Amino acid sequence: MAEHNGVRGLGRTTRSEERKAEIIRAAMEVIAENGYRGTSLAVVAERVGLTQAGLLHHFPTKEALLVAVLEARDQWDIATATFSGTFWPLDMLGDLVEYNSGRPGIVQVFTVLAGESVTEDHPARPYFHERYRLLRELTAQSLHEEFGDRLPGGLTPQQAAPLVAAVMDGLQVQWLHDPEEVDMAGSFRAFVGLLKGTAGQDADHGPGASG
Repeated sequence: MAEHNGVRGLGRTTRSEERKAEIIRAAMEVIAENGYRGTSLAVVAERVGLTQAGLLHHFPTKEALLVAVLEARDQWDIATATFSGTFWPLDMLGDLVEYNSGRPGIVQVFTVLAGESVTEDHPARPYFHERYRLLRELTAQSLHEEFGDRLPGGLTPQQAAPLVAAVMDGLQVQWLHDPEEVDMAGSFRAFVGLLKGTAGQDADHGPGASG
C-alpha cells in the first residue's frame, strides 16, 4: 500500500510540475504580447484554462510567477550559450544582448524586478542575489579562460566581471526608455572592444581607412 501511495504521489507531483511549466510558458507568451504591466495572473490563468485561484495554488504571487519565468529564461540561455567548454565568452554575450533586444517584455520584467528586489523581504531578492553572484563567478571564469590572469586593458577577470553585468543591465534600462536611440547590442560590443583592447580597430581598418 505504501508503494502504491508513493507511485500515486509521484504522479501528482509530475502533473503539478507539468502544470507549472505550462503556466510559465503561457506567462512568457503574455509578457511577449502585453509587456510587464499588461501581464496579470488573471490573464495568464485564462490562457491555461485555470481560475486565478487555481493558478495561485502553483504560484502564490505575481512576483513568484515572474521569477519562475526569469529562471526558465536563464536555463534556456545557459543551455544554448555553452560553447566549446567556455561559459559565456565575451562575443557570445554580445549575441545574447542582441537576442534580448527581440524580447522587450522579458527585459521589462527583469529590469522592474531587479530594481524592486533591492528592498528587504522582496520575493525576488533571493533570485537576483544568487543570479548576480553566479554571473560574476562564471563571467570571471570565462574571462580567465579567454584572456588569462589579465585582460588586454589591464583588468583582472575578477575586476571586469561585475562591470560586464553592470553594462549589460544598464544598457537594458536605457534601451527600454529609448529603443530608437540606444543600440543595445552595438553599445555592448563597443564595451567588449574596450575590454579586449580592440576598440576602434574596425573603424580604423574599415572601407576607406588609410594606412
